[in-house]
Amino acid sequence: MDFVRAKVNVTSRNIIPSKSSDLSNTTVIPFSAPPLSRYENQKRRDWNTFCQYLRNHHPPLSFSICSSVHVLEFLRYLDQFGKTKVHNQNCPFFGVLNPPSPCLCPLRQAWGSLDALIGRLRAAYEEHGGNSEMNPFGTRAVKLFLRDVRSFQSKSRGISYEKKRKRSRNQKIIEAAEGHDQSHGAGATICEQTNNIVAE
Repeated sequence: MDFVRAKVNVTSRNIIPSKSSDLSNTTVIPFSAPPLSRYENQKRRDWNTFCQYLRNHHPPLSFSICSSVHVLEFLRYLDQFGKTKVHNQNCPFFGVLNPPSPCLCPLRQAWGSLDALIGRLRAAYEEHGGNSEMNPFGTRAVKLFLRDVRSFQSKSRGISYEKKRKRSRNQKIIEAAEGHDQSHGAGATICEQTNNIVAE
């Protein structure tokens, strides 16, 4: 039996380009995770520092069994690395914002630094599998400790940590109207003061 072979018209249009030739000219870019933010990097460093502290503890501890007592010990331990001058009550510069000369009062961790640190460690604890309801960084004891540090450092350094309340727009209009009445007499309307505020 004779086999009939189909004639194939081989033209340039029928030729499929080889993929291997294309791949040889292709640059393969390896996948890389996006860089961590400054906050994430700091949170990782803080967590590693805390875990190292637990490992050096006597006896050694794991983060799964640590309590607020260990968190407070850790915060007091960090004081030796502080850079903020905190005046004692018997220091002549107690409550002085800008002391004219140096004194022998110790350097401590600033309240703001400790507060931010606890916030990062609280988040890291839960990211590493900790129970949010048993988070030692969010306990009442830790919150009271931070509040006491804030209060004492505020008095010691002569500064205020109180946030200024943002006045509402209506309050600004009323205060502006009252101020205008006192300086220029009666007759200025709230609408006029509103226009002045909008123009600003």
